[in-house]
Amino acid sequence: MYSYVPKTLTKPAPIIVAVHHCQGSASGYSTESQLMPKADKHGIILIFPNSKSGGGCFDVASDATLKHDGGGDSQTIANMVKYAVDKYGGDANRTFTVGTSSGAMMANVLAGAYPDVFKAASVYSGVPDGCFAVAGATATQDPPGWSNNCANGQLTHTAVQWGDMVRSYYPDYKGPRTRMQIFHGTSDSTLRYPNYAEQLKQWSNVLGLTTSKNTTNTPQSGYTQTIYGEGTTTTAQLVGYSAQGVGHTVPQHPDMDIAFFGLT
Repeated sequence: MYSYVPKTLTKPAPIIVAVHHCQGSASGYSTESQLMPKADKHGIILIFPNSKSGGGCFDVASDATLKHDGGGDSQTIANMVKYAVDKYGGDANRTFTVGTSSGAMMANVLAGAYPDVFKAASVYSGVPDGCFAVAGATATQDPPGWSNNCANGQLTHTAVQWGDMVRSYYPDYKGPRTRMQIFHGTSDSTLRYPNYAEQLKQWSNVLGLTTSKNTTNTPQSGYTQTIYGEGTTTTAQLVGYSAQGVGHTVPQHPDMDIAFFGLT
């Protein structure tokens, strides 16, 4: 784990957990995420988990990591938040997550297994929570389990089926769910584009949203924004961004992340 605590901090301070991609590292993603200047400006504690696997991928395949307090990487990350709250003066009511690729997959898992910890997530080029589940995968295997069907966009479910999957990972939880901001490129050949629609189906069901509105060329040319339910770019429960012609991964949009988290 790599953590960053600005010198000027009003406690309790918001926390962002930023999760790196495969072949990445905590220190590398501290630069790639472009969040450190935002942390200085807005007084945000940053946590950068580091994958223990040789390939740098986080485990999103085992039952242990998919389930609330089941062990595995997700619980390790949730415990990092508790540490930051206790030791750095972090705000347990303003904790968020950002992730790219494998990190986006983990951010989806964190939203599903720990909605009591993470109030909002921004995911870049990931897959639905539970999509990468592999029968028999363990939290300690290296490399972590991999699902070609999911990666290739061949695993599809109804919105209800995806939602039930999320709810099964923390069956006793009845509180508010994690708000989601989802980016995906139409030319993604690693975690293919159908995963974008499957994520939107999943979280619209979990969040109880049935209406949506599209706006083209937002926030930039070639991007189509979809807002589900009520609210704006920064206040809605679920916002998607389809990036025309963009591969793996969609570039980071740190200002949008900060705004979606309500930290501007």
